[in-house]
Amino acid sequence: MSTTTADSIDIRRSGAASIGWVLSWVAAAVAIAVTAISASVVLDLAGVGDPGALTRYGLPTVQTIGEVGAVVAVGGTLFAAFFVPPQSDGVLDVGGYRAIRFAAVGALVWAISALLMIPLTVSDTSGFPLSETMSVDRLITALDQIADARSWLWTALFALICAVVSRIALRWTWTLIALPLALLTLMPTALAGHSSTGGSHDYATNSLILHIVGACLWMGGLFAVLVYARGGGRHTTLAVRRYSRIAFWCFVVVGASGVINALIRVHLDQLFTETYGQLVVAKTVALVVLGGFGAWHRRHTISTLSATENRTPLIRFALAELFVFAATFGLAVGLSRTPPPANANPADMPATELILGYRLDEAPTIGRIFVDWRFDLLFGTLAIVMAVVYLRGVYRLRKRGDAWPIGRTIAWMLGCAAFLFATSSGLGKYAPALFSVHMVAHMMLSMLVPVLLVLGGPVTLALRAIPPAGRTAPPGPREWILAVLHSPYSRFLTHPLVASVLFVGSYYVLYLGGLFEMLAEYHAAHVAMNLHFLVSGYLFYWVVIGIDPSPRTLSPVAKLAMVFGSLPFHAFFGVALMSTDNVIARSYYNSLLLPWNPDLLSDQRLGGGIAWAAGEIPLVLVMLALLVQWSRQDQRQATRFDRREDRDHDSELASYNAMLAQLAGRPGGPGQAGAKATTPVGDDHDIEADGDEVVDVDASETGPGARK
Repeated sequence: MSTTTADSIDIRRSGAASIGWVLSWVAAAVAIAVTAISASVVLDLAGVGDPGALTRYGLPTVQTIGEVGAVVAVGGTLFAAFFVPPQSDGVLDVGGYRAIRFAAVGALVWAISALLMIPLTVSDTSGFPLSETMSVDRLITALDQIADARSWLWTALFALICAVVSRIALRWTWTLIALPLALLTLMPTALAGHSSTGGSHDYATNSLILHIVGACLWMGGLFAVLVYARGGGRHTTLAVRRYSRIAFWCFVVVGASGVINALIRVHLDQLFTETYGQLVVAKTVALVVLGGFGAWHRRHTISTLSATENRTPLIRFALAELFVFAATFGLAVGLSRTPPPANANPADMPATELILGYRLDEAPTIGRIFVDWRFDLLFGTLAIVMAVVYLRGVYRLRKRGDAWPIGRTIAWMLGCAAFLFATSSGLGKYAPALFSVHMVAHMMLSMLVPVLLVLGGPVTLALRAIPPAGRTAPPGPREWILAVLHSPYSRFLTHPLVASVLFVGSYYVLYLGGLFEMLAEYHAAHVAMNLHFLVSGYLFYWVVIGIDPSPRTLSPVAKLAMVFGSLPFHAFFGVALMSTDNVIARSYYNSLLLPWNPDLLSDQRLGGGIAWAAGEIPLVLVMLALLVQWSRQDQRQATRFDRREDRDHDSELASYNAMLAQLAGRPGGPGQAGAKATTPVGDDHDIEADGDEVVDVDASETGPGARK
């Protein structure tokens, strides 16, 4: 990199820093103003002394600055990953390099702010002045007793890791690690606060996760696009168009999740009479204004930019939109500091409603499992989105006249239906309360759902439905998929040993290693467990029966060895659960006070029996799939052999007959012993996928700039 280029990056980076700091202080000013309005109410409800002005106004200020840093981190990693192309060798270009660098700075600001929030939170919770909470002993004690302090510690740790990864990232593939890390830094605070307690807190927490992630992607992406446009980036039009698509869906997610979260906390008649409700109305107005900015961008600034390359309208409107965003974030911080209306008395709630967020007055029955649903905002929504996106891909193929096997569509839709049922039906509702029901859901998510999804061939469908970007165009979604397939991460995760350990070994670590007992009481842990069950199962069955292109090619014998090699470990795990005399997570299940579940040990042993027997049905599906794939592979090999022999006039058969004739002491005839069979060049390079299509997955395509 030349000195001139490096200097220009430094200048533009300082511009990004200036914009970031201005936005931070705008947001902080709004947060301080909102906090001042409700400060006396907070102190009265908390029942603690006044910690002083330094804590009262320092806390929202530090929190707001940190959250703007998180927005910058999310936006920078998102921009480097998907908005601008890297160089042909996979190294980030100037725009992506600059974005990932200011993302590192934003993550570092977020980490420092989170660390400062620990003593501020302790001071605010205890009522002691900040100076009295700064001792090491008091902070260590507070981390053990105050959940919000622990959340900020986890936030600081994740943000610091994100800052390090973003700082050392030079290649495009590293952005695929930095972006999830940036989003992970948002989770501890999303799982704390008003949404984590009281009735319906499962809906409140899940909706807040969607709300915060959508808002950070929306504002962060706009920030990154603005910095890039001000720096004269040559792919500005492409970046704006890609951002516009993401911003639209972020608007939908933020709006829907915000409405759900608000309706849980405040009644409609309290929107204009309570401080909390008035802040909700103010946030709603801000969301409408931001939606108007987005509509204006889509209808005017993008077309102007495409036609004239004039960035001025884009920069002006983006700056104005970012200031509205900053004020909205300040409102959000102030809202988190404002107590919601006390519409329900926690003392009147049963234990299940306080812990799980909903009541469980009766024991589960087959009828309740199928009828008594509680929709999961995270996984239920994901299951529906997966089904809709898949059907859209099939429709796109059919529209252009290409065939897609109906069996794959049926398998995928059944997998999505099973995913929805396992998380949102009565099964998902009772799973956190009963170990046996939890084990049924676990087995479905790790064994049945992944088998069906893998048989749907989603990657193959995507590679066929999404058009290639072209050799001279920037890489698009199809090239991103190929880059991930050929990445060293995919090759590592699809190693038979790694996939098997993640699939089977997690049973032992989670249940027999004591991890489940530590995490059972946390909503975030149940979300993480469900996600792990699904992903680890998908990886395992992708390697075993996957019809999609894979970083590794295994023989049918090796696949059978993986299946039969995992069976003893799976069976032994079920037997171990049935044989144990210790109840896993006894204190958690006892805290639910369920009168219809008095015998926890019997329920746990039932769960062990379910785990022991649950492998049979997926095993049958796996064996059938392997037999079908083995048969098709033989047919394809026979077809290629016959085609080659037809072109060579049966030269291989003639050569074989000549060899037999020579052994018998007779003349060889047409195929003399010294004759050589010729093989047409390129015939052995046909890559077929189950006989119904040809998918070219060239091993040389190792970067996002690869072309078909």
